[in-house]
Amino acid sequence: MSPSRRDFLKGAGLATVAAVSANPAGRRRVQAQVIESPPIKMVQTEVLDIGYEEHGSGDGFPILLLHGFPYDVRSFDGVVPPLVDGGFRVLVPYLRGYGPTRFRDPAAPRVAEQAAIAQDVIDFADALDLAQFATSGFDWGNRAACITSILHPDRVKAQVAIGGYSVQNTLTPGRPGPAALEARLWYQWYFNTERGRAGLEANRRDIIRHLWDTWSPTWSYTDAAFNRSAPSFDNPDFVEVVIHSYRHRHVNAAGETRFLEVERQLAQRPVIEVPAIVLRGADSGFGRPSANPAGDQARFPNLVARRIVEGAGHDLPAHRPETVSSALLELL
Repeated sequence: MSPSRRDFLKGAGLATVAAVSANPAGRRRVQAQVIESPPIKMVQTEVLDIGYEEHGSGDGFPILLLHGFPYDVRSFDGVVPPLVDGGFRVLVPYLRGYGPTRFRDPAAPRVAEQAAIAQDVIDFADALDLAQFATSGFDWGNRAACITSILHPDRVKAQVAIGGYSVQNTLTPGRPGPAALEARLWYQWYFNTERGRAGLEANRRDIIRHLWDTWSPTWSYTDAAFNRSAPSFDNPDFVEVVIHSYRHRHVNAAGETRFLEVERQLAQRPVIEVPAIVLRGADSGFGRPSANPAGDQARFPNLVARRIVEGAGHDLPAHRPETVSSALLELL
């Protein structure tokens, strides 16, 4: 085992379970209730050695929980127990560029276009011989889950889409938005500059903690909660993976040739046919979601439910884990 991976495993040995309380400032706080996390397992795909945590019976129907940027598997700690109690096998992988997950080829480009992270989901499932599975994800993880549902509907029994439809058109540059929206996306414009690359390299934990706080403005993260995820961002590929993701989506970086046709298909923003529940955080730093369900109904023709979750910011699984687990149990 390499020193970097050994250091990560040491730093990630404890997991947090989120509990909610009010504080005088009116922000909800994650309490530092700590449980032992399971050993990190590794599985090999063509491109990656993927680190993951596994919970529950190996005979249970598999559920994949997919984290986003800039978070890690700890976001799902509170989601797992009810699923295990329901008899399911719960798999929580670290995305490329996070935690113990590593590229197998030292010379391979550290890319993270949407088609690649979706392919990682299928490769992960294939490596574990999962013929069919359910998914739930947020941010990058939701995007990977959405694309997996589009490209492999026979493999996905159900999806809990945290944040709704998340597929991008990476072929055509987007048009500028209103000033308030552009300001909220400052990190994306920053990462599209060389100053942003250098800044993320030098100040990654400071930047990430700022994003945590501003994307969930009514939630107060403890230092202990942040520090349990922070080792994931020390992955040697983290910066290059993040930079490529945000440059590729704005048509400022090339993707992999093998995904050109997939990206053309995704640019048409196909609908998701698998049974789905959409969850949206009411207190997201990107703005309160619309009460109108029409957009989600159009993108998810087999939408079972759409819920705006009060008390949840962008990191919804950590803030309201019971809404995620109950949605999965409802679908399955």
